[in-house]
Amino acid sequence: MNQTTAVPIRPLESQTKRPPAKWRKHFWGYLFLLPAVAVFFTFLWMPIGKGIVFSFYHIDFVKGDSFVGWDNYAKLFKDPEVTISVKNTLYYMGLGVIIGFWVPILFAIAISEMRRFQGFARIAAYLPYVVPVVVLYSLWRWLYDPVGPFNAVITKLGFDSVLFLTDKAWSMISIVIMETWQTFGSAMLIYLAAVLSIPRDWYEAAEIDGAGIWKRIRHITLPAIKNQIVLLFLLQLIATSQGFQTHYAVLDGGPNNATLTYALLVQRYAFSRQDYGTASALGVLMFLVLGLLAIIQYRMSNKGEA
Repeated sequence: MNQTTAVPIRPLESQTKRPPAKWRKHFWGYLFLLPAVAVFFTFLWMPIGKGIVFSFYHIDFVKGDSFVGWDNYAKLFKDPEVTISVKNTLYYMGLGVIIGFWVPILFAIAISEMRRFQGFARIAAYLPYVVPVVVLYSLWRWLYDPVGPFNAVITKLGFDSVLFLTDKAWSMISIVIMETWQTFGSAMLIYLAAVLSIPRDWYEAAEIDGAGIWKRIRHITLPAIKNQIVLLFLLQLIATSQGFQTHYAVLDGGPNNATLTYALLVQRYAFSRQDYGTASALGVLMFLVLGLLAIIQYRMSNKGEA
């Protein structure tokens, strides 16, 4: 007697059925992203692409554009103002680190140690950040005036008055001090949130072991907020490398190009000299440097999250 084994046959539909494609699964998500992608492409990547193309052309709105190859870049290496602007920008970045970078960290630690009026201190530290720039520039021009409050105090102490805005040795320092006063509040809030997230048990254990406030800051607070310090340091370098607004509005690069930054030179080439091709070449070089800093910042951010 022959024995047969019945093999179940699956329906044709179940054999041919496949999971939906990834684009179908996320179709509505992609659809909602389209407007943002379109805006991002139109107002960011398209201008960047055109800027790279224009850097190889002589732009003339009357006679038409003409291809000049690498001439715009060659012109930059012969222009002494480019060297001056790069040195000033590096000097400005260095002053920003020396004078302004540690201010929000110190304020965040000081406020975190306060037992009373902590909320008031947060608001007071952040208020300069919301001051309109027109008011800010007028205020600091008055403070820096040869007969203003700062020089009144300096002369009372027996020193000669300082020409903060017209002396080449003081002009960039004066700008950094003004910008530090205005912007340190936003970074301070980030550091303060990081400091307040540190477990209080660590500090209590350190106090029991006899650690003073400076040892607690050195061995607990600063190591705990190390990632925030590194990331904000890179962000500050990116921001200060594009220094333009204050230098243009307060001194317009003066005195004698002492505050002429790289971004301000781009503006001069484009709108004062109407040399848009060379201005585009300057912008491309800045784009490459900032792109490198952004990559470093992105990797540090991922490392911090890990």
